[in-house]
Amino acid sequence: MKISTEQLPQQLARSLAPLYTIYGDEPLLALEAADRLRAKARADGYSERDVLTAEQHFDWSQLRMSGQSQSLFASRRVLELRIPSGKPGSEGSQALQELCARLPTETITLVCLPGIDWRGQKSAWFAALDDAGTMVEATQIARSALPAWVAKRLLAQEQHAGEETLEFIAERVEGNLLAAYQEVQKLALLFPPGKLAFEQVRESVFDVARFDVFDLGAVLIAGNAQHLARVLDGLQGEGAAPPLVLWALAEEIRAIAKLLAALAAGRPVPQAMREARIWGTTRQHLMQRHIRRFTPQQTEAALLHAASIDRMIKGLAQGDVWDELLQLGLRFAPAPRASAAKTR
Repeated sequence: MKISTEQLPQQLARSLAPLYTIYGDEPLLALEAADRLRAKARADGYSERDVLTAEQHFDWSQLRMSGQSQSLFASRRVLELRIPSGKPGSEGSQALQELCARLPTETITLVCLPGIDWRGQKSAWFAALDDAGTMVEATQIARSALPAWVAKRLLAQEQHAGEETLEFIAERVEGNLLAAYQEVQKLALLFPPGKLAFEQVRESVFDVARFDVFDLGAVLIAGNAQHLARVLDGLQGEGAAPPLVLWALAEEIRAIAKLLAALAAGRPVPQAMREARIWGTTRQHLMQRHIRRFTPQQTEAALLHAASIDRMIKGLAQGDVWDELLQLGLRFAPAPRASAAKTR
């Protein structure tokens, strides 16, 4: 059974499963989920804890022996296996499958993994963990969901804030959830319970946002011009390579073009998504919400623009590369409303 970290508390309230696997790309949420599971196990009498870390040259016979051994001092325990690389290798794969086939009695087994790509999730060892226990995925918080995440964290410390304040915090901590957690905690130390004023937050929350080149596609599709500019400015400040930034934008533009062509040919949406190589539920839903804004002429012109930026990067043409990357992304931002244009 697969659940999210948000669903874990409800699952733990019902009962403890014999095996949990916590994995995902968001370390803070994975750490919190593991802490929550350990606390529940202690409350239910699992007082002993064995921790194994499967790093390079790890002896997998330790897992077999630990799974078979029973404590002389406590009848219940937590057996925790950490695989920092997320790649157990052939010996580890076999050991994990054996563990899943014969889970130790009076034991809660916890396997901690980083984010696992789609190939890893199709492996025999990952499938065995899935079949034998509960999979808890720590997925990254989408930018659009970050204000609500901050609001929930504030509420837990008896504070709340208006939409403008929540958006400001989200902008300052985007892409850096651990820092977001720390900034929210800091507000509890600085201010009493109740509503936080925007001025208080503005003076207290540091700009700790981090940006990932591979998030650019979603930013381009969403079409928020201000957010796009901030992300590109952040990537430039972090020293991102312009060819990689251009590649990320161009790949998304090509996917849009392929999707438009498939839909124009009468393909059903799921098939069109596959043909355009648009994977992942989140990305597919985002594309479906915004695809009506795009046209084949728009993508064709954008790809020509991308080619000209490529020549700039190679020194074959003059121009400000980062400004042109911004202009390329802005091709997919919604046009300003006529009423707004008249007021300027």
